[in-house]
Amino acid sequence: MKCKKLIKPGFYNDGLGLYLQVTPAGSKSWVYRYKRNGKSKKMGLGSFHTVSLSDARGLAKESRLAHERGVDPKECWDERKAENRCVIDFKSCAEKYIEFHKKGWKNAKHKDQWTNTLTTYVYPFIGNKSVKLIDTTSVLQCLEPIWYEKTETANRVRGRIENILNWAKARNYRTGENPACWRGHLDQLLPKRSKIQKVVHFSALPYKSLPEFYQSLCKHQTTKYLALRFIILTAARSSEARSASVEEIKNSIWTIPAERMKAGREHRVPLSPESLKVLNQAIRLNGEQPFKVSDTAVRLLIPDATIHGMRSCFRDWCAEQTNFPRECAESALAHVLKDKVEAAYQRGNMFEKRTLMMQQWANYLTKKQSNVVALHG
Repeated sequence: MKCKKLIKPGFYNDGLGLYLQVTPAGSKSWVYRYKRNGKSKKMGLGSFHTVSLSDARGLAKESRLAHERGVDPKECWDERKAENRCVIDFKSCAEKYIEFHKKGWKNAKHKDQWTNTLTTYVYPFIGNKSVKLIDTTSVLQCLEPIWYEKTETANRVRGRIENILNWAKARNYRTGENPACWRGHLDQLLPKRSKIQKVVHFSALPYKSLPEFYQSLCKHQTTKYLALRFIILTAARSSEARSASVEEIKNSIWTIPAERMKAGREHRVPLSPESLKVLNQAIRLNGEQPFKVSDTAVRLLIPDATIHGMRSCFRDWCAEQTNFPRECAESALAHVLKDKVEAAYQRGNMFEKRTLMMQQWANYLTKKQSNVVALHG
């Protein structure tokens, strides 16, 4: 049958119940025609432009076999389409949830906060996974990397996953218990926030040993080494650096969104030429998410210390080797300045001082002679 040349409206028989239907408007589609209980019936098998003749014959054969077994082919077809509608990945489900609920949120920023949180902490792990297959292991994949370091954020992430899965169940996209439920479930697998929100002193290398260690990292150009160099150069937390995206960096300034910060506040980081060099190398390797690597992969590069300990090195160096004000170092580490005088100071020329400080820090690590003079006051 020369399907493309058929333009006159009507049904064209391919055999064994399969027909090509041409409408008066000129559209073409595949139809399976059969009789059931003495009545003529038909069911659509798809558009001529999206379903090939070979596929249409296969669908017609399935329908014919079902009919021979005494089953109505149309009912089978409707059930299959219903099943396909239920196959939806977590990201699509989350987007639908946000779209349906955004009008009820008092703050318009909530939509962006939800989207950013899920994009950063959830989609990389389960975004493409069918929502009906999300289980406890899937949820823990998202939570465990941040549960100890960013507990408040992790708890918000858990709550949002729980809400989305509840909505998915109500829409018949999934069945069973909610694996993101806290009480009676995850509270048996993860420690309570109150148990882990304590000051922890992380193991650190002596800061005087850091330049030699940094130079050893420079011998390798893979993502995990570049990520650790960037973490050290910026004094950022591991999760902040590993989740960095190119769109967050402009005019040599890295702006970390509030959703990814432990204190829940946007943080700006001045990037030294050495930081930009490392960043550009990583971009050439990985594109928009230059440091996309697991925390474990980076942590294994520091057997005698922790990644967080690199921040302690930076703080010790600031105190013992420079004249930069204490508030400047605290601000660089994204620590909240509670004192009113300190807060006012931060609103002033703090960023200019931090820019000089981060350049001097990079010079120290790379053993370059620094002409940077620390500002007092």
